[in-house]
Amino acid sequence: MRCERNFLKALPRTARSVSARHESKSPEVISVASAFGKEYFDGDRKFGYGGYHYDGRWRPIAKKIINEYRIEPEMRVLDVGCAKGFLLKDLILECPGLKVVGLDISEYALSQAESEIKKFLVLGTADYLPFEQNEFDLVISINTIHNLDRQAACTALSEIQRVSKNESYVVVDSYRNSKEKELFQKWVLTAKYHDFPDGWLTLFEKCGYTGDYEWTILEDFSE
Repeated sequence: MRCERNFLKALPRTARSVSARHESKSPEVISVASAFGKEYFDGDRKFGYGGYHYDGRWRPIAKKIINEYRIEPEMRVLDVGCAKGFLLKDLILECPGLKVVGLDISEYALSQAESEIKKFLVLGTADYLPFEQNEFDLVISINTIHNLDRQAACTALSEIQRVSKNESYVVVDSYRNSKEKELFQKWVLTAKYHDFPDGWLTLFEKCGYTGDYEWTILEDFSE
């Protein structure tokens, strides 16, 4: 049974100026960001993160995930859209002996992962997971599914359902009212499919996704 989570509230707030992003936004900027290369992760802030480095910020989320899903050593966890694998590193730190796998579309991000994590990472896309049915005790996907169009997002959700034994958790871009949607549209660079919560829940139902979820609701923390 699906359940809404709030794990990401433990993340520190990141400086974010929606007005600055909106002013710099252009088809060229969106194209560069959508390549998910060096510019997106470690280039100018207008292209994405503006620098994404390990600082332990995912450790509290890792602890919440382990506690909530009763994760134990030797269990298998997959992170779909793992980027540089920082959450996977923190999951292992919180639960030594955990078996982790990360998948991401970005060759650059995978190449920049911490040395002890690289061997667990796979290049690939969320809508085709090269894993067996029920292979993982938990499948996670944070801020990745919305970077696909609606049909591909549906396929990705179905794939997450397929490779998970029972537990899964996805985070996607959403907004609860017109003001939040307007703010989101000024900021967004890479999301191809996004919707109000009810729209996402309808898609979950259509695609047979029965796992947990959380919404990324944009806030403006001006620099």
